[in-house]
Amino acid sequence: MRVLLQRVKWGRVLIGGHPIAEIGAGVVLLVGIAHTDTEEEARYLAHKIAHLRIFEDENSQFNLSLLETGGEALVVSQFTLYADTRKGRRPAFVAAARPEHARPLVERFAALLQAEGVPVQSGKFGAHMHVELCNHGPVTLWLEREHAGA
Repeated sequence: MRVLLQRVKWGRVLIGGHPIAEIGAGVVLLVGIAHTDTEEEARYLAHKIAHLRIFEDENSQFNLSLLETGGEALVVSQFTLYADTRKGRRPAFVAAARPEHARPLVERFAALLQAEGVPVQSGKFGAHMHVELCNHGPVTLWLEREHAGA
């Protein structure tokens, strides 16, 4: 499971020009699921993200988490995080999970993050979305947790 985290002032998802999800300060999470991913990876990353100290305290140090700042999360499924571009000019997505495996795991990840105490909004799985955000910092982090059996 891969997550590209962007700390934001705000973020939103639009479909057909209409907003379907919107957050204030917090994080936009682009989430990629591999064939071998399970709830274990989703649980680990949800906990990690909720408690990750990526927000500044009064001394401008990264000492505060989403939970401590009251930040929100916008979860967007992103199978292209598993693109293989090593050969040719067209990315291959063979490592990305099929929708019937990925959709419930992305939804479970969002639910687990919410269970940690983070307000969560989500994009629409499989839809052509426009994701807008104001990256704060900028702070962009790559988080990954491979299935233990992989």
